[in-house]
Amino acid sequence: MEEQNQQEKETQQEKDPQQEQNKPAKRYIRLKPFNFIMLMVFTVLFTAGLTIFALTFGDKKVVEVPTERQEFSQLYDAYDELKEKYYTDIDDKKIIHGAINGMFEALDDPYSDYMEKEEAEQFNSELSSSFQGIGAEIQERNGNIVVVSPIKNSPAEKAGLLPEDIIVSVDGQSLQGMSATEAVLLIRGKKGTPVTLTIKRGNSEDLIEMTIIRDDIPIETVYGEMGDDKIAHIQITSFSENTADELRKLLDQYESEGMKSIILDVRQNPGGYLNAAIDISNLFIDEGKTIVKLQSRKGEPEVVLSEGGKKYKYPIIVLIDNGSASASEILAGALKESAGATLVGLTSFGKGTVQTVTQLPDGSNLKYTTGKWLTPKGNWIHEKGIKPDVEVQYPEYYSATYIDPNTELKRGVVSNYVKSAELMLDALGYNVGTIDETYDASTESAVVQFQRDHGLERTGAISGDTTYKLMDALREKIQKDDPQVLKAKELLQNQ
Repeated sequence: MEEQNQQEKETQQEKDPQQEQNKPAKRYIRLKPFNFIMLMVFTVLFTAGLTIFALTFGDKKVVEVPTERQEFSQLYDAYDELKEKYYTDIDDKKIIHGAINGMFEALDDPYSDYMEKEEAEQFNSELSSSFQGIGAEIQERNGNIVVVSPIKNSPAEKAGLLPEDIIVSVDGQSLQGMSATEAVLLIRGKKGTPVTLTIKRGNSEDLIEMTIIRDDIPIETVYGEMGDDKIAHIQITSFSENTADELRKLLDQYESEGMKSIILDVRQNPGGYLNAAIDISNLFIDEGKTIVKLQSRKGEPEVVLSEGGKKYKYPIIVLIDNGSASASEILAGALKESAGATLVGLTSFGKGTVQTVTQLPDGSNLKYTTGKWLTPKGNWIHEKGIKPDVEVQYPEYYSATYIDPNTELKRGVVSNYVKSAELMLDALGYNVGTIDETYDASTESAVVQFQRDHGLERTGAISGDTTYKLMDALREKIQKDDPQVLKAKELLQNQ
């Protein structure tokens, strides 16, 4: 019966569709235009009133916590409290940046950092072909800003800045508690402008003040020389995108000139791109052998193997010191354990982690540790460094304190600067008597002789041009009589 009734209804609809469409709705409300408008106004006012009441007297929060991210409820509660009750309006952007910074600081990882846009731009400029500053790689360690190493031929190196120096302040502003990127913003500046660093060196209680003139810092990463002994001494100062290509060209040149062996020098090299270290290792390690192992948060380490291509099969020694970090240590570990290279110098810095950089939409950067790296034999050198096969210490005069050219040292002065000057003069072959902090007659006599030998006014005092010439002469001696290079050459010649 129900089916029949349904068919009759359908038949009627088919017979008279126009009539069906024109039938009015059974129930509807008639409103005059004025009444309709007033109803809409009342609805808006009523809704606004309810919202104000809820925010003023209810438990409604300024920020709702997504149910799937309840771990952030405490953060949102704190933000709501400040937003509503702090005695002045808060800067939302500043608060959010501070919260992100707090997350990174809580990691207690000096290699992970949040960089706001300006800091990120400074960081990215370090990866370009050049930048303006003093030319030193720094790191935050235990609340201090520590020098990893100065860049070769940079104002920092020429001024005498050394690995492990602690930068206490910049132009009088304390760096205590700052991140490395925050410190860089103070140290960097336009070419030709001065910056004064206050330095703590080693266990000395005396602080050192260095005024350094900023300059263009070109990122030249490979330097080399080869003498009659046909031992190629090649220094890599950092690991950039083009470093492997630069090195390959230099090796080909020396090979065509009769190269017999190689000294690969990564002393005071703070590191750089991981891929650059892998590419360089590939030039010396046989195909299929391990270069490095990368251990991420989960799973087994990823083993990076040497690939095919031309190999430079020569006796090789790698020079390392306490300023050799990160990619330098990857290269040193790979060549030692997979290519039989000998390491000479001092224990390296000890950075065994890998970082990545992510750029946020506002231009800020997140730089954070994504894993650790292991040597081919599975050793993790983090905060331990790589020990050399043959340890060769630097002479004492290598750590001689920078002398401020604006400070006059003369007879009767007692200062740590005097001891540094005497160390320099003694290393250069001048008799200063007892090396101490007192500028006595023997010191004055040695200074007069030094001034005579270098065409300077014979005042017997150290300042201005005499200071510059003294430090330049010591730098030349260090380059000429480098004990670690000399030891490396000795070992290679006896193989």
